[in-house]
Amino acid sequence: MQGVVKSYDPTSGDGTVVADTGDLPEFDLSSDALEGSIFRTLRQGQRVVFDLDDEGRATRLRLGSEVDMETPGA
Repeated sequence: MQGVVKSYDPTSGDGTVVADTGDLPEFDLSSDALEGSIFRTLRQGQRVVFDLDDEGRATRLRLGSEVDMETPGA
């Protein structure tokens, strides 16, 4: 999935991402969301690509290029 970071607390690791789908669902970050990632922290509004774990939380956050995210005009 692709989306945008809505919130992130670097102290606790809690955060939320909003998916780029029509209804803009929000997903909490899993506790291991940044493990193995290039990210050490996140900022509000940052575009990311992510997966969902078995509990419906965002995990495996990674950077996506505009081409990967199918941004119009890219």
